[in-house]
Amino acid sequence: MLLSLRDNNLPWNRYGFVVGKRTGAAVSRNRCKRRLRALIDGIHDCLGQGYDIVIVAKPAMLQQPYSELRRIVNVLFQRARLLKVG
Repeated sequence: MLLSLRDNNLPWNRYGFVVGKRTGAAVSRNRCKRRLRALIDGIHDCLGQGYDIVIVAKPAMLQQPYSELRRIVNVLFQRARLLKVG
């Protein structure tokens, strides 16, 4: 997965999810987006606010268990210094 962000000068975050056609049929792409939304909903309160955040999914994401995806998303947000620790 890739994470891209930019300031939006708003008191909240806006999220976008990009899942290309290489990932699979529409059912697979929609499943990817649902899983990403669920991950973001789980950590939304721990994130800094005021950003436009785009997550780009890769085809290998479909084979990963949910717990591994959660770990990857946490690492991405930690590297971006958006995840509040503690």
